[in-house]
Amino acid sequence: MVCIFRNGASVTAKPFHGFRTAASYTCKHSSPILSIVPGAIPLPSILIKKIWVAVLVILYIPCMGQVTTDIAHDPDTACLPPDFFPDKPSKKRIALVAGAHAALWAGSYIALNEAWYADYPKSSFHFFNDNKEWNQVDKAGHVWTTYQVSRLSTALWRWSGCNRRTSTWLGGLSGIAYQSIIEIQDGFSSEWGFSWGDMAANITGAALFVSQQLSWHEQRIVIKMSYWPYDYNTPDLLNRRNQLFGKSTAERLLKDYNSQTFWISANLQSLLRDSQLPSWLNIAAGYKSEGMFGGFENKWTDKEGNPFDRTDIPRVRRFFIAPDIDLTRIRTNSKWVRSLLSVLNTIKIPAPALELNSRGKLRVHALFF
Repeated sequence: MVCIFRNGASVTAKPFHGFRTAASYTCKHSSPILSIVPGAIPLPSILIKKIWVAVLVILYIPCMGQVTTDIAHDPDTACLPPDFFPDKPSKKRIALVAGAHAALWAGSYIALNEAWYADYPKSSFHFFNDNKEWNQVDKAGHVWTTYQVSRLSTALWRWSGCNRRTSTWLGGLSGIAYQSIIEIQDGFSSEWGFSWGDMAANITGAALFVSQQLSWHEQRIVIKMSYWPYDYNTPDLLNRRNQLFGKSTAERLLKDYNSQTFWISANLQSLLRDSQLPSWLNIAAGYKSEGMFGGFENKWTDKEGNPFDRTDIPRVRRFFIAPDIDLTRIRTNSKWVRSLLSVLNTIKIPAPALELNSRGKLRVHALFF
């Protein structure tokens, strides 16, 4: 949810959400082979990442849509099966949910350690200030990730029979704990360091979810993400993209800061109670930055030692305001449709947008994603 790019002129890539490629992009492009268990069949690190994504989806789909509907719209709980929420905490369900959390945390720690940190020397625990890198797009990614992990975790704890307040606190703490795995490992790696900026962003994402759930018993303000590929239109920029953000579309979806936009989407009817606006209509404020080919500046050295200077390309911050839809507020009696809409609600829908950038230019987009 999880993102530091540094190493002097040659910058090493770290995605915001907690999945990392197993290659040091400062010295090689191919992913080394990962084998967690001695003697086991080695697996490519990209496969490990896909496995963990599959685990999240398997946990997410069956209950997330239904629980999110319950979180946002109490009247719709009548559509849920009578035994979906136990009258009291279910020991079996709690054990299952706690075990799933523990397995995910432990598995992620081992996978990240073997796939990424094993290639770098260990050091004593230390800190690193990366707050000025990547125009803070990585920090927005941390907020989005922790918010979504907290949301998923809360849904699972609610399904286990915990009451609203307990499941909300457990969900928020689980989101922070999952993200902290990366920061702690960073702190013991000579290549990086514990980032207070990253932790602040993690806490912000969890706090946004928890505070709304405790105060309003619903999510009136949602963190979303959108992605549109940045145009790397010269060979040197294309090579730099592959070096920093990966060659595959899946990797770039997770790591390409030039292509990501993060949104704060607010539901108008829930904030303006007397309005006659549609219950699903939101207004969203978005942020992205582009023209970034290094953490701090557009200068780098490739693996052959050739220097590149693309300071002619400005690093531009872009701010947006656009209409949006809260898909969880679309009423349906189908639990699978609710689940699908809940998953899709992590993404900002394409819509017209008004943009103001850091160069003072105002633009209107007929459709922006």
